[in-house]
Amino acid sequence: MEKQTVTIYDVAREAEVSMATVSRVVNGNTNVRPATKKRVMEVIERLDYRPNAVARGLASKKTTTVGVIIPNVTNLFFSSLALGIDDVASMYGYNIILANADHKAPEDVLNNILAKQVDGVVYMGHYIPDTVRQEIERSRTPFVLAGLTDPENKIPSVNIDYTQAFKDGVEKLITKGAKKIAFLAAKPYFDENTDRFDGYKAALSEAGMTVDEQLLFKVQDTRFKDGYKVAEDIAKSGADALAVVGDELAVTVFNGLLDRGIRIPEDFQVMTSNNSPLVNLVRPHLSSIEPPLYDMGAVSMRILTKLMGKADEDGEELTQRAILPHEIHERGSSL
Repeated sequence: MEKQTVTIYDVAREAEVSMATVSRVVNGNTNVRPATKKRVMEVIERLDYRPNAVARGLASKKTTTVGVIIPNVTNLFFSSLALGIDDVASMYGYNIILANADHKAPEDVLNNILAKQVDGVVYMGHYIPDTVRQEIERSRTPFVLAGLTDPENKIPSVNIDYTQAFKDGVEKLITKGAKKIAFLAAKPYFDENTDRFDGYKAALSEAGMTVDEQLLFKVQDTRFKDGYKVAEDIAKSGADALAVVGDELAVTVFNGLLDRGIRIPEDFQVMTSNNSPLVNLVRPHLSSIEPPLYDMGAVSMRILTKLMGKADEDGEELTQRAILPHEIHERGSSL
C-alpha cells in the first residue's frame, strides 16, 4: 500500500493550530508556547511528518544541498575524495546530490546539478574542459575543485603538488638503479592536466636523463582493462621501471608483467600514485605516492561552506588554492 504524504496542513489541522505555528515549531523558533509546541510535536510524531526540505529551501532561498560531480564512482581516487566531502557536508547540515559523469558530457551533468538549485558544487575530474569552465564562470553558484587544480587559478581548489610528488616518486626509482623509466597515464594527463607528467620529466632532467618517447604510454582510461592491454607494450619497450597515474592501471600492468615472466622488483620497478587499498592486493606490494584523499575532500567541502557563507564566522582567510602534503611509501615493487 502506497504511503500517503503528510503535509504541514495535516499537522496544523490535527494540532488545531495555524500552519505558521507548525513552521515555527519545525524551525526551532522559540516564540511558541510550551504547551502548543508539545501538542504540535506529538502530532508530528504520530503522523510521521517529514518537513519538505525543498520547500523550506525555496522559502529561505537556500536548499542546504551541495552538488558533487564525480567522473567515475567506482574509481577509488574519486570515491575517497567523496567520502571526505560527505562527512564535512553532514557536519554543516548539507545534503549531497552525487552526479556520476561517466560517459556523459560533463557540461550536461553540471547543468543538471545547477538546475536542482544547489547551494554549491564540488567538481572532481581528470581536468577542466573548456565547456565546464564556461559554465562555472557564468554561474553565480560557488564552486570548489577537489583533487584537481585550476591552471588559471580562478576556481578554488584542493590538491597536492603532483609535480613535486611525481618528481619525488621517480627519484626513488632512480636511486634504486632504474635507468629506463616509463610513464603510464590516461590521455588527459599528457595533454590537459600535465602536472604529474611534468614531475616525471623534472626527475629525469635532474638525473641527467632524457625523455624517451618510446617509454611514454598513453591509455584512454585508468580502468583495469586498459592496464593489462598495455603491459605487453611496456614489457617490449626495454623499460626497467614504471611510474603510473592510477592504482587500477598499476595493478593490472603489474599482473601483466608477471604473466610475461618479468620479475618485480628484480627486473622491473613500479611506482603508483594513489596508495589505495589496491596496492596491497599484489605481491610484492606496490610502492606509491600517497595523496591524503579523504582530507582533500574534507578541505574542499570546508572551503565550499565558507564560499556559501555558512562558515565565515570564524575569521579564517579563504584559500584559493589549498595544497596538502603528500608522502612516498616504498614497498616491495621498488626495493
